[in-house]
Amino acid sequence: MAIFGKLGTPVGALRLLSLIFGVFLIGMGLTKLGWLTDSAPLVRTLQGWRGDARPWVLWYLDTVAIPGAPVFARVVLFAELAAGAALILGVRVRLAAGLTLLMVLNFHVASDVIFHYSYLTNGYGLPVLGGLLALALSGTRLPFSATS
Repeated sequence: MAIFGKLGTPVGALRLLSLIFGVFLIGMGLTKLGWLTDSAPLVRTLQGWRGDARPWVLWYLDTVAIPGAPVFARVVLFAELAAGAALILGVRVRLAAGLTLLMVLNFHVASDVIFHYSYLTNGYGLPVLGGLLALALSGTRLPFSATS
């Protein structure tokens, strides 16, 4: 019964959020395992985003994202898996959540979804950003973590 007492506190709720995001990130990372040997799926996605992109997003895609896709494909894969493991284990939660927040924001800006009204109702939008921000700001000394 004591386990539920700790989970019923604000830090316990953040620990649950950390576990949920950890599982989410591991799942997202596993869907990208093919990127380890082939960055073409990421390149196709980035090129698809070029269609209706605003000029500054187009500039970002053409000068940073698409040329860097072979590196970014591997970095994103490992970052999602490592951050997911860190969040599940409760290790460096604030760091993992903060870096993941930056990675997610990068994808949202590159896909030009963040500046549209529909972003407010997108499940990958504000709920993900809000949850990661909460963990990045307050995810320290969470119960049931590998480190305190």
